[in-house]
Amino acid sequence: MKSLAQKMHRFLVSEDGPTAVEYAVMLALIVVVCLGAIDAIGQRANSTFEGVETGMAATVGGT
Repeated sequence: MKSLAQKMHRFLVSEDGPTAVEYAVMLALIVVVCLGAIDAIGQRANSTFEGVETGMAATVGGT
């Protein structure tokens, strides 16, 4: 029983768990920021391509 208490004490004192959680939170925030940036870039690219399509349709005679 004493070894179980020692293992529990070692587990609670250890800082590996909180460090892993902090890294997981940072990774999640980085992923959220990257997804937001990718979405914004995709919307701007789509807008640009639609503008080009509209300009080409006006020049060619439209579809």
